[in-house]
Amino acid sequence: MELNEYQAEALSTAIYPNDNKVEYLALALCGEAGEVADKVKKIIRDHNGDFSDKDTRNRIAYELGDVLWYAANLARAIGYSLSEVATLNLAKIAARKLRGTIHGTGDNR
Repeated sequence: MELNEYQAEALSTAIYPNDNKVEYLALALCGEAGEVADKVKKIIRDHNGDFSDKDTRNRIAYELGDVLWYAANLARAIGYSLSEVATLNLAKIAARKLRGTIHGTGDNR
C-alpha cells in the first residue's frame, strides 16, 4: 500500500473534534506512541528483551498502526500528505548524514 493511499483510508475513518483538531491529534499520537513504548518496556522487563515471539511483535505492530493512523490524520490537518512528510524526513536525515551530524541533539544539526 502506498503512503497516500493509506492516508486516504485513514481519513475515511476519522472521527474526532474539528475544534482543536491539530492539538487533539498530536496528543493522541503521543498517547499511541506511549502504548508502543509500554509494550516494549514490558518485553524488556518480563521477557529479557526477547522480541522473537510473533504474537509479541504483532502487538507492537498493532500499536504502530495506531501511531501511523494518527500521524496520517495529523499530517493532513496541517496540510501535508504522508508522502510529503516522508520525503521531507528523508531529505533532513540525508543532509545530516552528509554533514556528519546524525548523532547529536537539536533540530538544526
